[in-house]
Amino acid sequence: MLIGEYTHTLDTKKRLSLPSKWRKELGKKLVLTRGLDNCLFVYPLAEWRQITDKVAKLPLGQADTRSFNRFFLSGAVEVEVDKIGRILIPDFLKDFARLDAKVVLAGIYDRVEVWDEKRWNAYKKQIESKADDLAEKLGDIGVL
Repeated sequence: MLIGEYTHTLDTKKRLSLPSKWRKELGKKLVLTRGLDNCLFVYPLAEWRQITDKVAKLPLGQADTRSFNRFFLSGAVEVEVDKIGRILIPDFLKDFARLDAKVVLAGIYDRVEVWDEKRWNAYKKQIESKADDLAEKLGDIGVL
């Protein structure tokens, strides 16, 4: 399970070090893609295959489905973790997420999200102020 929050530096060659406690679970090959809220999603290869199997079964006739598929899948790249636990962030994904030197890696159960540190802190502050309301909504559907 991928949980927790880590701040790392994106080096000048756009390499990002993964937290050591996640490396075994993530594996040597990952898929990096555009995520929601202008962050990046990082998936272990096996998890990515499960998600794409579901996405592939969505109805092609619906414009929203086609748009999401294009957004999510066309921006995906397979990356390899190097010997010291780093991945390379392609320019187009770095630009999409507006990543600066300091980034936050957030473990979200089955994926990792990569955020620019300033944007993550602003987002987190906003969400923390709504935590009680979010918990109530989740309680209404039986999650909490």
